Amino acid sequence: MTPEEALHRYFGYSAFRPLQEEIIRSVLNGADTLALLPTGGGKSICFQVPVLTCEEGLCLVITPLIALMKDQVEHLLRRGIRAAAIYTGMSKQAQETALDNCQYGPYRFLYVSPERLESENFRRRLSYLPVSLIAVDEAHCISQWGYDFRPSYLRIGELRDLLEETFGHIPVLALTATATPEVAEDIQKQLRFAKSNVIRQSFARDNLCYAVRYCRSDRPSAKEDPSLLTKNEQLKHILERVQGSAIVYVRNRKKAQEIAQMLNTDFYHAGLDTYERERRQKQWQQSSSVMVCTNAFGMGIDKPDVRLVIHYDLPDSLEAYMQEAGRAGRDGQKAYAVLLFSKDDRTKLKKRQYDNFPAKEFVEEVYNKVCDYLVVGVESGYGHSFALHVDDVCRKMRLPLLPTYSALHLLDMAGYILFQEEQETQPRVRLLVPPHELNAYSLTTEQKSLITRLMRTYPGVFTDLQYLREEMTDSLHHTLAELAARHILVYIPRTRACLFAFRQDRQKEVYIPKAFYEERMERYVNRLSAMMAYAVQQDTCRQQFLLRYFGEQTPHPCGRCDVCRHNM
Repeated sequence: MTPEEALHRYFGYSAFRPLQEEIIRSVLNGADTLALLPTGGGKSICFQVPVLTCEEGLCLVITPLIALMKDQVEHLLRRGIRAAAIYTGMSKQAQETALDNCQYGPYRFLYVSPERLESENFRRRLSYLPVSLIAVDEAHCISQWGYDFRPSYLRIGELRDLLEETFGHIPVLALTATATPEVAEDIQKQLRFAKSNVIRQSFARDNLCYAVRYCRSDRPSAKEDPSLLTKNEQLKHILERVQGSAIVYVRNRKKAQEIAQMLNTDFYHAGLDTYERERRQKQWQQSSSVMVCTNAFGMGIDKPDVRLVIHYDLPDSLEAYMQEAGRAGRDGQKAYAVLLFSKDDRTKLKKRQYDNFPAKEFVEEVYNKVCDYLVVGVESGYGHSFALHVDDVCRKMRLPLLPTYSALHLLDMAGYILFQEEQETQPRVRLLVPPHELNAYSLTTEQKSLITRLMRTYPGVFTDLQYLREEMTDSLHHTLAELAARHILVYIPRTRACLFAFRQDRQKEVYIPKAFYEERMERYVNRLSAMMAYAVQQDTCRQQFLLRYFGEQTPHPCGRCDVCRHNM
């Protein structure tokens, strides 16, 4: 089957998007490939089509986004393509079943998180899977020069060595929407590319207008222009002028709720449970409304008619800004990416430096206090894992929240712990009342039906807690809660907690290497400075500014941004 035939047969498209075919040909030729495609460039097609052109072989897809995993697996299954995913919250039995299917069944895609590569059991099972391609999504996370470095990504290179001992050469396709030339070079080094091979699509967007709107600060000085609008006023003004779907990005969950209430619209952040997030996302995708959200919103969303993306607060980097702004105008029609900026943002950026890189003494303090909270003594703890509620730790141990999260990430990078933010566990249930005694209870038709379904679907439901595999609706949750209140069953709802595990026994002292602290902090400060320079400069076309940052030659202004229009 040719790539064109696979594209049409499985996905219904008659032609590839720009550069997709070149990337696919490179992969089919067995070449390690780094594909730099802007947000909405159709990255998934680039690894799905090469696998589907062949009669056999499994693609291992490594991605940090659980929601994206689930969406893509469901998308493939609807098209008759066998695919599976392994992610935190799945039962051990469900994970083993997925691996068995990939080893013995005609499965073509296995999606896993990079943290899964830490599991010795997974690495052992992987050596028996017929892997023919490794696809690494969000590949910038493997580079310590990148804005979103994740230590678990470094295991991918080791994984490749392991697989190639058994199967010989297996090509790697690395995909990202944002990478400077320095990061692109490091990605290829970390993934053991045989030779450099970068296929890059320009980040230039002819239909997207970049703008910065200067706003009055919270405490304006005498020198400040009194005619400037506040951020809230400017936000309302822009939304009134630009009709259609819009995304408003803010820095934190509290601000998302406040702004959404002011605009009388919906909000989205990682603190919502899965059912509520999916409901709000689906409702927004089917409408022309405004979504106020943190950066948890947007990954994997394919809504082409977004007319406006507004950043209420400055992102930490131009990489993050480009990725989020790029969700506007995917249909090719005119769209706007607007950044709101005030003098207050300078002070806020300085605070972010401390929040992200607290003093090393504080990092050690967090380490010891979390160990005390978990009642783990010195020279013990190795191999043990915990569901950690960081807000509770901070409250009981009197620690500031944001620097504590950063300290835990630094300890993860240094190899003392494994720390994953807010993993969601599946709901679990166990029946307490044996079948012959159920008639003694006055059960509704709905309750009887649910209990019958549980007994048929989960054979061990009377002896052990079983992970529920069905979609959690309000009705199902309510029925389970009623039965639990009557002690007919045990019901543990879906919960959100951080995963904390000891990679080594608790130490008396901790040491954070220079590469994970001083060097990363310097790069972080440089990225903040670049973000600030973009916001305050008024002499260069904003699109040209962005393209130069990513190493592109920019022969002429865009003609649409604030600066270009002012100089025309």
